[in-house]
This record gives sequence, structure tokens and C-alpha cells, in this order.
Amino acid sequence: MSDQQNGGPLTQLALRERHVARGARFAPFAGWEMPLQYEGIVAEHLAVRERVGVFDVSHLARAWVEGPEAGEMLRSVTTFDVTSLPEGQAHYSLYCNEAGGIEDDVFIYHLPDDRWLVIHNASNADSDFERLQAVAGSAASEVTPQTVMLAIQGPEAIALLGSVLSEDIPSMQPRECAELDWQGTSVLFARTGYTGEDGGECIIDTEHAGALWDALTEAGATPAGLGARDTLRLEAALPLHGNDIDATTHPYEAGLGFAVSLDDVAPFTGREALAELKAQPRTRRLAHLAARARGVIRAGFEVREPGGTETICCLTSGAYSPSLRLGIGMAYLPAEQAKRGTMLEVDVRGRALPVEVVRRPFYRKPKDE
Repeated sequence: MSDQQNGGPLTQLALRERHVARGARFAPFAGWEMPLQYEGIVAEHLAVRERVGVFDVSHLARAWVEGPEAGEMLRSVTTFDVTSLPEGQAHYSLYCNEAGGIEDDVFIYHLPDDRWLVIHNASNADSDFERLQAVAGSAASEVTPQTVMLAIQGPEAIALLGSVLSEDIPSMQPRECAELDWQGTSVLFARTGYTGEDGGECIIDTEHAGALWDALTEAGATPAGLGARDTLRLEAALPLHGNDIDATTHPYEAGLGFAVSLDDVAPFTGREALAELKAQPRTRRLAHLAARARGVIRAGFEVREPGGTETICCLTSGAYSPSLRLGIGMAYLPAEQAKRGTMLEVDVRGRALPVEVVRRPFYRKPKDE
């Protein structure tokens, strides 16, 4: 539950004044006051797809787990075998409950000297950090208030980062991470993102964050807000926790089996349930739906068989795709109806909009990129 839902004030970003100066329109999100858009969601979306954009994603929680046992501590609560992760690599993982339900999805970075950085979703920040403390104690530390996190995404992102941050960045591979020296301070850079585009994410102390934001925008990165981040991640068919995945969904039906390691012997929360779920036939799958007529589909809209009146399920996510110029969404369909080419309908405020099950992702970068 966010601070706003509790009646408390929203947390403001350290770079708020810079966002105001760029014309940001703010909206509450998970207890934070976040830029929703600057010049417009579609324009910012296309800037990322065609060139490069920069997002302030400092609402994401950042916690360190350090020490010689840190990897094993993390392994006990995360689904991916992070102990197999070499230094300088990052990987997507999940926190599951004992029934195999997804409590949160996280990114874990392995840095030298037995240090691990974990990125949590803002809405789960408190419970996620409590989870780390339960297994790591004082080896876990929360650094969200002291740092800023920026995501630089788009086909021109790596070249821009190479010119602004470090000439070593273009040689880094996807999911590689490193601590770089920039203007006398350390920047943790990872070639990761949440848009389906190339690029990277930077974590820097708040004192130097403004200078980095200025350098990135002056080099040509377009400021982009949460609105564009959501349409970009949906085009890339990337799940959003709280919408497409939650404690009632498990990794295999969500298409996230790659984030679960069962080939080692280390115990972790949910292992037994996940092993059983993996062995069972899928009764439902997270399917990807593209509109075949004009109309925008949204989370919560009902999905039905063509001409039918009985609700099969509801969309978990939905939006207009600026890149494809049509409505797209995701929903958990019965396995037999989740096959590519299946035609269904979505109830758009009383109008039946035809949709087709398509392969993921919705958007693919042109081959010449």
C-alpha cells in the first residue's frame, strides 16, 4: 500500500526540479510523485523506439546484500540460482511464496567483493527489504534514498552512453554490469532495461545525479515518463507486477520459467511447489492479444468468445500501441484458447472488439538494427 493510500505525503524524486523544468506532468505511483509525461506519451514512446530516451526510475527500491555468504542468502529467497552468476552479470529473478505464487519480480546484480544489488518494485519495497533482512540481517542495506536510478533506452542509447559515461560501454554485453568512475564519483551501470530496446540503467549518488541527467539530456536523450514506459514494456510483452503477475500467478503460466532454477539442490521459498507446477500441464497461459479493429483495450476489460456473453477472463494489461497503431493487451486464457491465431472479443464499454492471440513480443525491432 502506498503512502498516498495511507493518507501520507508522496515521496518526491531528488531530480524533481529538473523534471519540472522540462514540463513534466506528475502522477502518484506506489507512494511516489512520478513524471507521467513531458511532451506527450506517444512522442516520448516513439523517441525511445526511434532514438533514445531517459527515464527517472528512482522509485524502484535498491538494496545491497554484502559478504561471503551473500549469494547463498539471496538464493534462499529467489527463484534463480544467483550463485551461478559471475561477477559483472545481472539476471531477472522472482520472489515466490510457498505455493509458487509470484510475490515480486526483481533484478539482481553481482558486483566484485561479494556484493549484490537487488532492485525491487516500488509497491513492494518494504516487504521485499524485510525479506532480505530476514535472511541477511545486517548484511542487507537499503540505499534508495541516497541514490538516483536512470534508464537510458533506445537504438541510440549505447552510443550516447559511450560518449557521456564511458567508452567501455559499447563493448559490454546485455545484462553485464560494472561500476564506472564518472566525474569523481561511482556510477553502477548495467546493460539492462524494461522497454524492449537496447540501452542501460545507471545508479548514482544523489549529489551527482543532476549532472548526469543534464549530460544525458544535453547529449540528446529525450526525457520520458511512466506513461511511455508502460506502453513500451507492453509492446515488449514484459509483465508488470500487480497486473500481469502477482501472488496468485506462477512463473510457468506467466512465461517466466527462465527465471526459475531447479537443477541445483539449494532450498528456496516455493521450490517444492514450483517443481510440481512445472511438471503439471498448464491449465492457463498469459496470452498476448492484438486488436483487429479500431479500439483501445485496457486492464480489466472482459474477454469473451466471438459472439459469446460469458466472460472467459479479464485483461491484465492493455493499451494503445504507438509503434503498431493498434490496441494490445495481455490476459490469462485457458490453455486451449491461448494458441496463436485464436480469435476472441474484448468488451470495450459495451462494444465487442475482435482480438487475435499473437506471439510475443508484440513489437520487434527492425532487422537492420
